[in-house]
Amino acid sequence: MSIPAPGPPQHPALAKFLQERGKSFENRVADTITRFAGSMTFIYIHLVWFTSWIVLGFEDYPFGLLTMIVSLEAIFLSTFVMISQNRTDAKREALANREWETVQVEHEQNEQLLALSRQNLQLTQQVHAIASDLSRRQDTTAR
Repeated sequence: MSIPAPGPPQHPALAKFLQERGKSFENRVADTITRFAGSMTFIYIHLVWFTSWIVLGFEDYPFGLLTMIVSLEAIFLSTFVMISQNRTDAKREALANREWETVQVEHEQNEQLLALSRQNLQLTQQVHAIASDLSRRQDTTAR
């Protein structure tokens, strides 16, 4: 069972965010590395690399050079994870800002609808008062 790859973002705010982010070379590099480091291919490469290093005897136990390389890699990868988290936060902020704009527009529309409803109520009350007054006049003249 495979999970389908996500398609392009449908939300206009996300599409705009990704387009702006894609303009920066550093962002494109960081996104590519983060995407690769979070893949099974990355795991398989490391599995082959570590197994080869140990089995082929590139270095004697306790594998000081391998440990140093892996430690440096971990430092850089943790930095890319933080970059990815910052990107995710920026996406959330872009969506939140877009949603806030929508809420503000809807609030303004609701205020306009309430004003129209109040005007409608006032007109209805005036028509009712006039109709009641006419009805009373007709009753008094009919007698």
